[in-house]
Amino acid sequence: MKIFFSFFLLFTMCSAYSQTNIISTNLTAEQVMIGDYDPAAFSAPILLNHPDTIANGLNTNVNPDSLHIYLEKLGSFQNRNSGSDTVSSIKGIGAARRWVYQKFQEISASYNNRLLPSYLQFDLSICGVGQHKNVFAVLPGLDTTDHSVVIIESHLDSRCEGLCDTICLAQGSDDNGSGTALVIELARVMSSYSFNHTIVFLTNIGEEQGLYGSEAFADYVQGKGIGVKAVLNNDIVGGVLCGYTSSPPSCSPFGDIDSTQVRLFSYGGFNSLHKGLVRFIKLEYKEQLLPLVDVPMTLSMMTSEDREGRGGDHIPFREHGILAMRFTSANENGNADVADTGYIDNQHTSRDVLGYDTDFDGLLDSFLVDFNYLARNAAINGNAASMAAIGPKTPTFALTTGGNQVDVIITADQSYPQYRVGVRSLTYDWDSVYTFSSAAGAITLSAAGTYYLSTATVDTNGVESLFSGEIATTITSVNDPGTKRGIQLLPARPNPADESTMITVNVLQPMDYKIASIRVLDTNGNLVKELIVKLEKGINEALYHHGYNASGTYLYALVIDGAIVETQKMIFGK
Repeated sequence: MKIFFSFFLLFTMCSAYSQTNIISTNLTAEQVMIGDYDPAAFSAPILLNHPDTIANGLNTNVNPDSLHIYLEKLGSFQNRNSGSDTVSSIKGIGAARRWVYQKFQEISASYNNRLLPSYLQFDLSICGVGQHKNVFAVLPGLDTTDHSVVIIESHLDSRCEGLCDTICLAQGSDDNGSGTALVIELARVMSSYSFNHTIVFLTNIGEEQGLYGSEAFADYVQGKGIGVKAVLNNDIVGGVLCGYTSSPPSCSPFGDIDSTQVRLFSYGGFNSLHKGLVRFIKLEYKEQLLPLVDVPMTLSMMTSEDREGRGGDHIPFREHGILAMRFTSANENGNADVADTGYIDNQHTSRDVLGYDTDFDGLLDSFLVDFNYLARNAAINGNAASMAAIGPKTPTFALTTGGNQVDVIITADQSYPQYRVGVRSLTYDWDSVYTFSSAAGAITLSAAGTYYLSTATVDTNGVESLFSGEIATTITSVNDPGTKRGIQLLPARPNPADESTMITVNVLQPMDYKIASIRVLDTNGNLVKELIVKLEKGINEALYHHGYNASGTYLYALVIDGAIVETQKMIFGK
């Protein structure tokens, strides 16, 4: 998992800063992603595409033992640094990527050669090596009318303390053998099924030096005109043990075990389609998988795009205007700050191994990666990707509000049997999801406040589309002073918060002002931070980053031209 302070060091090592000569080595895979193919050429002997069949299959067939085997093999390559050996058949990044490619070939052979393995080759100087290859596999979809693809990704490379150390033991079992094993296992399980949209199983290199593999793939799909419906990134998704340090917001204290929670990171606030993708993932888990599972999981929707000071392979896709998010374990064994001489955690060190032989019998018996936990995370990924890949089109809609009633009118894609409307207020998750049997419906809201609504279509199999962007509406109260001023300082979201929270100002009518800010104060009235904000009509947001491992009650005030307009409270917890 890349840590941002590595950038300066990297830039002094690389003679080029952008990927060039980006090509897919399998032209058939490329044509499928473009949408120029005959779906009948890749049809399954038995068509399995009902949502219940897929969800049941994922819950039953994702295998912890398979994940264990994959992780053992990935660890056997010793060092998967992007600059490591490309010639050896048993160690280095070259051997690792050829093995992943071979696994995709084996899976394809078991399923009528439907899965199409490929390399994405590109030129860029990383740690002294000038050419690199991502490994991916394409499962062709049934429908070419909308040929946007769904991507499930991870990064294949690993590292030790040295950014370009190609000799150290860098098994990278959790970071990020766990994500790569998840992608391979989902390619195996999901190749049994048929989807309307093509699914791409992607393993990137160059993540640790600067997200270069995912940047290359994002450039590639954009350059080829390949539409991408959603990207699910998996990075550090198998460990359950909390280290002495951890990339916040995460875990404490050292030794804490969490095998029933996974963090979902995404970009933005109001009207963020990335946050909408996370809400969709949670909804699909709740409605499709949760009734089937033996061990329920908590899917925690995080405020920020990634952990504090960190980044992952979903970010280049988001920067290219593509819907993307990241899965990460609830607990991390370290914050990757290997420059700290006191750093003793596992992440970005030779200690990131599969486990230990505590009784010295030659067999690992104390594992740092929990294969059952990793399997549960894989099923959540596969279920969300599957529902996105078989689901219908996303609608557009309009609102009218009168009193405490909101009328929702679908303005496009009005031919579906049902529609769903997600309503949220104080958090990033929905308060409620309503289902209507026509393209218009009314929702009665019980309390004054600002609400955010988004909509989805539902097909005849009960699968909803990805949700639309949000429209905000305000239910007013005669006792609400903000409505009289034409401006409202809304409750922070989330509240209580992790390390960050979004502060929102709703401007009901155009304002004439010189400068506006949000002042964050402690309970003694001391200024903690001041954020300059714009006050345009509608929703205006400011992300306040409080930091990790701090807690307590704080005040935040809207200040316009030096005068405090309104003050509210927010709470941070460790």
